[in-house]
Amino acid sequence: MSPYAMSMLLSSLSAGTIITLTSTHWFLAWMGLEINTLAMVPLMSKMQHPRATEAATKYFLTQAAASALLMFAAATNAAYTGEWTIMNMQTTISSLMLMTALMIKLAVAPFHLWLPDVIQGLDLMTCLILSTWQKLAPFALLIQINGELNSTLMTLMGMLSIIIGGWGGLNQPQMRKMMAYSSIAHLGWMIIVLTHSSCLTMLNLLMYLIMTSSMFLMMMNLSSTSINKASMSWMKNLPLMSMMMLVLMSLGGLPPMSGFLPKWLILEEIVKQSMTLVATIAALSTMLSLFFYLRLSYTVSLTTSPTTASSKMLWRLKMNSNKMMSTMIIMSTMLLPLTPTILNLF
Repeated sequence: MSPYAMSMLLSSLSAGTIITLTSTHWFLAWMGLEINTLAMVPLMSKMQHPRATEAATKYFLTQAAASALLMFAAATNAAYTGEWTIMNMQTTISSLMLMTALMIKLAVAPFHLWLPDVIQGLDLMTCLILSTWQKLAPFALLIQINGELNSTLMTLMGMLSIIIGGWGGLNQPQMRKMMAYSSIAHLGWMIIVLTHSSCLTMLNLLMYLIMTSSMFLMMMNLSSTSINKASMSWMKNLPLMSMMMLVLMSLGGLPPMSGFLPKWLILEEIVKQSMTLVATIAALSTMLSLFFYLRLSYTVSLTTSPTTASSKMLWRLKMNSNKMMSTMIIMSTMLLPLTPTILNLF
């Protein structure tokens, strides 16, 4: 793709998200989401491959349906109240339709089926954008209207996302699909606590963005898209593979990694709200996700492939340094001691 076209698409992507983040009017919020979608489709189909075209088509149809539902919900609410203000959702049917539209855009269960197939057909950079940047605009709208959301329904969808996110990734040989189910599980944690503490949701979202960015940047550096390729990557960059194991532990929420922080605080908040059963189910369901993170960690760091290439050893080749990736890895693994400072910030 031409650098000029790429810069235009990335600028449109940024502009769409910023419009949605700063809007107080439903039409402007919808317009920002549409700009996001239309800028994302060419980025998805730039590989000129049937899988990429299929992924772009699925993404466009899903997002178009969600946008239409969102606009219909806003118009219904405006017909009742005479206002298009985001904070003024007065009718139950409008709130339910709006919540459904945003859940489809975020790929929260049971509206998650499009995400694994779409991510599997994309290159790693587009996967990174889809898994991180594209979550910001819908979450901004959810946080603004969290007072009008049905907390029981949000809790049920969050628990379902945690269970499906762990269950779906168990037998995945493809790392991109594994990251898609990881995204679904992490979104479940954010959705559960959203109606009780939006600050914890933002903290969890921030940690999710950091850990997911670290993982995809390492996958790009090592050109690993499957577990089999990852098992050979220790020859390319042994220290980076060791750090990948730590980031996977952080994604699983094991202490003393940074990923333990949001899960710990969310469980504490849920128990304070007298939802002990929900906290127990969420904590036990996380074991499913932890299993495939541990399996991948074991494969990439504690096993040696039975055969090696009959060419120059890959680990002797000089690797390019990436300061952004190094920063993300450090933040993914070493933020737990800063918990008091982070709590004061949020």
